[in-house]
Amino acid sequence: MLPGGNGLELLEAFKRENKKDGVIIISAKDRVEDKIKGLQLGADDYLSKPFHLSELNARIYSLMRRKNFENTNIIQFNELQIDLMAKSVSVNKKPIKITKKEYRLLLFLIGNESRFISKGSIAEHLSGDMADMLDNHDFVYAHINNLKKKLSRAGCEDYIKSIYGMGYKWGL
Repeated sequence: MLPGGNGLELLEAFKRENKKDGVIIISAKDRVEDKIKGLQLGADDYLSKPFHLSELNARIYSLMRRKNFENTNIIQFNELQIDLMAKSVSVNKKPIKITKKEYRLLLFLIGNESRFISKGSIAEHLSGDMADMLDNHDFVYAHINNLKKKLSRAGCEDYIKSIYGMGYKWGL
């Protein structure tokens, strides 16, 4: 029911192009046949309207776990541990305090391990649609810098690599 087509056609196009992106269908259609067709075409989940945002959030985290973190609630990266259910971070088994944005940033970086991520992508991830309205993305540098400091103080290696003027990469 999208303008100029429908979501199922989009899924078929994803399949033809061998896209591996996670897909959650959100639809007003709630017939079992519609759900089955969407899932058979490659959607990872199907959510009928109306729904609670907390349910959508849980489904997004579930999809992230399956796609990026081998279907576990605990992400271990050397001395760094992230508990997705508790939304907590620890270094060498000692908890550290980080903000919600720093937590989201950390997950975004680890979920894209060894990939270059532009400042614009990070800004969009942290601010959503509002990123387009911002004059610059200096806040990305501030969040990266704060996260690096907190991880370093806790004894974590520096896994956030800066690519001057372009963005960042997580990895060894």
